[in-house]
Parts: sequence; C-alpha cells; structure tokens
Amino acid sequence: MLLRLLRSWRRRHHPPQRGGALAAALVILLPAFFPSLFTPLGHAFPSLFSEWNAPKPMHLSLLRGALERKTSIDQQSVLWAPLAPQGWKPCIESASTSSLPSKSNGYIQVFLDGGLNQQRMGICDAVAVAKILNATLVIPYLEVNPVWRDSSSFEEIYDVDHFIDVLKEDIPITRELPKEYSWSTREYYAIGIRATRVKTAPSHASANWYLENVLPVLQSYGIAAISPFSHRLAFENLPGDVQRLRCKVNFQALAFVSHINALGETLVKRLRSPVRKQPEEFLNEVADENVQEGPGKFAVLHLRFDKDMAAHSACDFGGGRAERLALAKYRQVIWQGRVLNSQFTDEELRGQGRCPLTPEEIGLLLAASGFDSSTRLYLASHKVYGGEARISSLRKLFPLMDDKKSLASEEELAKVEGKASLLAAVDYYVSMHSDIFISASPGNMHNAVLGYRTYGNLKTVRPNMGLLGQLFLNKTMEWSEFQQAVQAGHKARQGQIRLRKPKQSIYTYPAPDCMCQG
Repeated sequence: MLLRLLRSWRRRHHPPQRGGALAAALVILLPAFFPSLFTPLGHAFPSLFSEWNAPKPMHLSLLRGALERKTSIDQQSVLWAPLAPQGWKPCIESASTSSLPSKSNGYIQVFLDGGLNQQRMGICDAVAVAKILNATLVIPYLEVNPVWRDSSSFEEIYDVDHFIDVLKEDIPITRELPKEYSWSTREYYAIGIRATRVKTAPSHASANWYLENVLPVLQSYGIAAISPFSHRLAFENLPGDVQRLRCKVNFQALAFVSHINALGETLVKRLRSPVRKQPEEFLNEVADENVQEGPGKFAVLHLRFDKDMAAHSACDFGGGRAERLALAKYRQVIWQGRVLNSQFTDEELRGQGRCPLTPEEIGLLLAASGFDSSTRLYLASHKVYGGEARISSLRKLFPLMDDKKSLASEEELAKVEGKASLLAAVDYYVSMHSDIFISASPGNMHNAVLGYRTYGNLKTVRPNMGLLGQLFLNKTMEWSEFQQAVQAGHKARQGQIRLRKPKQSIYTYPAPDCMCQG
C-alpha cells in the first residue's frame, strides 16, 4: 500500500529524474501524517520506528483532572509574585586591588568537553587555574560536541573583548599564542604523546595538584595544554580570592555575543506581549528597540528529555514494547551495559526519584502548582525524544506554549540555526529573563540557570523528584489529592537560598562564596 501510494504521487506531481529524492522525502514525512501505516513496522523494527509510535498518556486520570482545573486570582497572584528579599546579595569584587605580577609563568591552554553549560563551568575553572599558576590564559578551545556535532568556537558564543576587559586586573588573557608557540594546536596533541600536554588532571583536583604537576611544565616549556579539561578544579580548600574570581567569571565576564542577546531580547519581548490571534503576526513583527516590554509574565520550562537521557535512565516512558526495546538497544550500543539503573525495575527507579519527568509529568506538576491554561510557557530544549507526539499532553495543558521556532522567523534564526551551542545560549538568555524557571530534570543547564537565578533572587521551581516519583506510582490518586501533595512538597523549592554544602558546585549554589549577607 505504501509503495503504491508513493508511485502514484510521483507520477502525478513530479518528473522521473527527481523521483528518488522526493520519494525519500515522502518516506520521512509520511509517518507524521499517516502514523497508522507505520504501527505494524514499529512492532517489527522497534529500534527504527519507536519514535514514530505515539505514546499513550501514562497518567490519564490525573490528566483529565488537570484539564478541568480552576485557579483563583489569589492563587495566580501568589504564584507569579517575585521572591521576597532573603538577606543575601551579590558580593564578588576582588578582595585586593594589587596589580598583576610583572611576569607570567607561561601560557595555559585548555580544551573543553561537553555542551554549552559544561563548557561555561570549565571556562570559569580555567581562569581560576591560570590565577593559581600565575599564567596567561589562552582563550579556551571548545571541543566539537560528539552528541550535537557543534563546532562553535568561544568567539562565536561569548564577547571576547568583554571577557578580557572584565578580568584584566585578575589574570592576563590572550586571544592567540605568539609565533614561537604557534605549533601548540589541537591537531598537534591529537597525533602523539607531547611533553607539553597534561592529560592526567583528576576531577576536582586541588590547587596544590596544579602547582605540583602543571607549574613544572610551564617553567620548562613556557606553555602547558590541559586536555581534557572538565570539572578539573575542586570546590574546597581554595583561597577566597580564587573562589571569588570563579564567581566573577560566571556572573560578570561571560557575556554572549550581541546577536544572541538581541535574539534573546526579541523573544522575551514577544513573550511579554499580548497573545496574537494569528501566530504569523509574531513572525512578521519587526523588533523595535524603542518599544517597551509589555506587562505580561511568562515561565520557561527546560524540557530535558532527549534520547540519551531516556535510554540512560532505564525507565519506562509509556511508549510500549517497541520503545523499551529501542532504548535498551541504544543503551547497549552507547554504554555497553555499563548503566547501573538498568539493574532495577521501573517501579524501583521511580520510587527513588531516578526517572526523568516526561513532558506529560512536568505538565501535571505545573498544573498542580497553579499554572493555568493561559500561562505563557517558553519551551527551552533541544530535540525531545518522541517528537511532537510526546509533547501533546503538555500542549493540551498549556496551549500558549512557544519555543524559538514559533516566536522567531527563519531570517532571525539564521545565525544560530543548526548550532546547538548557540541555540542553547538563546534559551539560556530567555531563561535568565523569565519570571519563573522550571527544569524537568537536573543537568548542566538546570545547574547553570539555577545558580544565576539564585544570584539574582529570581523564582525557580525545583521539582521534588523523589516525591513525584512516588505520586506517579499511585494509579488511584485523585487530582485534588495529587494537587495538595505537590503544593505541600514544593513550598520550599521555589528559589529559596540554599547554602552550598561541601563538594557542591559553586556555580549551582553561589551562596556564600559569591554572595554576602546584608
């Protein structure tokens, strides 16, 4: 039947020489329009077709209750009210005004793994390491991300002039190496063992480790390249000025390039504007810097539900046998069985709060928290595993849900399209400027935005994963009972200051290292 449909369509609409390409395009597009044709194939070839099988709602009774929910004006007023002052303020100025040492010990290069937010934390650590070693930092090299295949450089994401200017009294920074060290490139270190490369830096190494292992390389060769460099500096037992410097980099020195800020600001203005009757009006709107932001409020939802996370969690997400088999196969191929969660049942994982929230579940959390169907919701995420079918329940609960592509035109997105780090930077900007931020599951984006919003005393909902896991296991719970339990379990998880505990990240919990009481 499928082949007959393809041949008939080809004969009617297109000449023979273009048929191959058009037939391939149809094979890609047809599942979206005729899913019933592909359901049998999904059972026969689960790894190939699992993402085309629309998952059924996992919590249908709660979903029905959420769709019929009503919230009072008083509830909305409390929900959207800014956080009251909590007695903490930003406090990251350098403790001394002493000038830089007259002579640097050499040049430090770092090669950063991961996505945008992991690399951001690595940049902060690299500045601190340069301070510890009294070295000149070369603008960090961002490795190509193996998952998103993004080759964006530091200069394409961050304002280099601003970065250097803000830190000019703390460490020397150079855009590129002088000619005598021009041989020290990523390619040079990729083809053999090099005396100037340090590849044994342990995770969360102490300041003394760098003094004992990297400083001698600097003194011998005038340069040291640390690769890999991710989570390579401890959060404990560091001088106060080094800790404050890390804060200064994160909250002051790392500013996005102008076109990312401009696009982010355009999206924020549109989210604060009254809802248009036709979405096309957003796309045709010309951003005007003189237009003041409207009074509307909006929340950002970071929906971290990609295939990697779904597979690694080893949880069941309602996609049936085909999806379970596909994720198990993917898990085996990528991690060769080295996934501890796969040893536990879905019920055990959910009871321990170790399953990522699906779009349906995060929608139920938001609905129970008091967000109504008129909420302007911005979806910050990359590709969602399961596509639009997976998001359908969330969209029913929050029909005014937008993302970059629904708010901006192709022309406005041209400079960032296809570049995962730049797209993530736009989402980060919008997240920083939202009234409320919610992340479906912990991760680097969650940690980075949580730290920024704590620093600015901005409202952030942190899902109680353990509580929610247990609530979703209860298949007989009524909506009113679920709503009451959610609200009680999240009263103290809306942006209240949490002081950093030993070994916790300074970038996620900036108090007390980056903040002062008063």
